[in-house]
Amino acid sequence: MRRQKKAKLRRIARKRINVLFKEAEEAASKGELERANRYVELARKLGMRHNVSLPSEFKRRVCKNCYSYLYPSKSCSIRLKKGSLVSKCFECRSINRYVYERNSK
Repeated sequence: MRRQKKAKLRRIARKRINVLFKEAEEAASKGELERANRYVELARKLGMRHNVSLPSEFKRRVCKNCYSYLYPSKSCSIRLKKGSLVSKCFECRSINRYVYERNSK
């Protein structure tokens, strides 16, 4: 019984994390970066409370140093360099690198 309850809570937590990141994207697109950062903070706390990791698509949208929401041209800059995506946070000036593969001909 206890295991089923934990699994149900984790499922609910994943759904809420998805909703919070969608709200963060909407807020950032409107220019409300503080609200977007708050949504990210709530999503991280929810994930830590229920032992749920953030999906990889959302991990790239959060600065690894200051945990602020990264929205291109408003809160970060993005460059492509030699097979890696480089994003620079405007808040803390840290650089996050992600490897990607180019499509071959």
